[in-house]
Amino acid sequence: RFPAGINVTDQTLCLRQYDVKQDWTLLINDRVIGTLVGDEKDMITYFDVPSRTLRDGGNVLQIKSDAVAPDDISVGLIVLDDRPMKDVLSESGVDITITDSNSGVVLPGRITIINHDGILQTVTSPSMEKLAVRPGYVYTGSGYASITLPAGTYTIYAGRGFEYGIDSLRLEIKPGERVQKTFRIKREVPTEGWISCDTHIHTFTYSGHGDATPEDRVITIAGEGIELPIITDHNIYVDLNPTAKRMQVDSYFTPVTGDELTTKVGHFNVFPTRPESPVIDHQSDDWNSVSTAIGAAENGGVIILNHARDIHNGFRPFDPGYHLSTAGVGARGWKFPANAMEVINSGSQQTDIMTLYRDWFGMLNRGYFLTPVGSSDSHDVSRYTVGQGRTYIQTKDGDPSSIDIGIAIRNFREGKVMVSLGLLTKVTVNDSYGPGELVPASDHVNVAIEVCGPSWARAGRVALYANGIMIREEGIEAATAAGVKWKGSWEIPLPAHDIFLVAIAEGPGGGMPYWPIAKPYQPASPDWVPRLMGSTGAVWIDADKNGKANSAYDYATEIVSVSKGDIHEIVRRLASSDEAVAAQVAGILWENGASLTSPQIVEALKRATPATKSGFDALIGEARRLHVE
Repeated sequence: RFPAGINVTDQTLCLRQYDVKQDWTLLINDRVIGTLVGDEKDMITYFDVPSRTLRDGGNVLQIKSDAVAPDDISVGLIVLDDRPMKDVLSESGVDITITDSNSGVVLPGRITIINHDGILQTVTSPSMEKLAVRPGYVYTGSGYASITLPAGTYTIYAGRGFEYGIDSLRLEIKPGERVQKTFRIKREVPTEGWISCDTHIHTFTYSGHGDATPEDRVITIAGEGIELPIITDHNIYVDLNPTAKRMQVDSYFTPVTGDELTTKVGHFNVFPTRPESPVIDHQSDDWNSVSTAIGAAENGGVIILNHARDIHNGFRPFDPGYHLSTAGVGARGWKFPANAMEVINSGSQQTDIMTLYRDWFGMLNRGYFLTPVGSSDSHDVSRYTVGQGRTYIQTKDGDPSSIDIGIAIRNFREGKVMVSLGLLTKVTVNDSYGPGELVPASDHVNVAIEVCGPSWARAGRVALYANGIMIREEGIEAATAAGVKWKGSWEIPLPAHDIFLVAIAEGPGGGMPYWPIAKPYQPASPDWVPRLMGSTGAVWIDADKNGKANSAYDYATEIVSVSKGDIHEIVRRLASSDEAVAAQVAGILWENGASLTSPQIVEALKRATPATKSGFDALIGEARRLHVE
């Protein structure tokens, strides 16, 4: 409640909002004046108060939501300004140019504006051409932007996605003042021979939620430096090539039309698709019919299982009640329909950032050779940053406007990728072999690793996993270096059986208004700390010298078969195997109807190696949570 007089002209309501997820409506005297911005970031926003909204004496401001889902928000610093909103937001101005500091070439990019308290500041632009403007952010497709904002003290940042550094300016600007600033940024992350790809990109126009128009989307793609964007609106094929050409940003990327096949039993990104072709039937009730519906797309195309731990339409693909993550076993008996899976989705994060990695490790051990994927799932200009989660594909990167899509997709399917969320981790085994490749057996295994990132990203540790089990770990001290932040190698013993190797680097992810990490989409806990992550794809070691990559499941199947069901013989044969093979054996026994806590198995495990016991224990713990007998 607040006192005021009748406003004969338009006025402005200004407020600070934070942690807004649902729809919240603003009303003054029961008249709707707008809705809070659907964004969890801390920001200053403005709303027009039309003439005659206020009345003499007592007035009432309401901020309310009709949403069923809970949404704890913060709203405050509410100010009523007697000027129209256009006058408030045009009090002063800044003309901005973003250039490459080495070549002087003008670049697309993202501009971030925060006030003296570090809160995102709403701005506007007299000309929206080649700009996408949201509270605190301005994307420019041309490298130029003219913005207006209230007089005050601000910090302005300019950047161009993960691969570039940040330039900044602290600005005190007075009413009526207009300043010019050139921001100089440079590429800091070495990615020669790799192209940046976001496999999960939407528009509001075609998907029906978010706020990005096709014009906004092509500008943001150029501004974040995504070279191979996959456009995956829900159950529709969208070609952004004409829009990119019209907005004159087509020289910065090669767009690919895809489809987020949105079914009752999960979401799957399928690409490439032809815009003129009939869309895939999305009425599937199980994964077997999903596979049938996708059909020919599996022939050389990509099928990604999206956000496997999220619930949509009451269904969660890797629900712990139906899926044994350690062994990659599903209790529903369905055929797995994909050849890749998201391990990082920056718009739909997990509370524990390793959750989807553990799921992926389990699937690899089960024998599904799935490509790991980083994506953004962005429907918006700024709520979820397009390309924040991204996948690097090994292929020629000379001209981002003419990428050979066929070669890129072939290499993607072969697993020749790196996954990035603010860091990039590279691996070379025995001087020659990288992700997606099979390392011939030799008398040693040398694993060389580089952790890279821009100067604004920090790395804290790097770890090496064999069959999903961490076998090496090291802290990183030179965390703020631009480019290569850590470089080292490990000699690991030659295993008794084939394994896959994955290197993962992590670092703190907070305190970056120019690259904010969104909170978990469906949090498992109120405790969450934003993290940066960079991982390799899987490199396979041909320890048994048979010329192919064998999974832990392959070895487990053979052990169970030759042991003819004798658990004591199974345990004996597992003595030279790792935890992953043991977990696969436990999974096979469980699938065959055995009780993993039977007296016979408990007794046999008393003489098992620690690795065998650990593998069985992991599966036993998961099996207890199943919704089925």
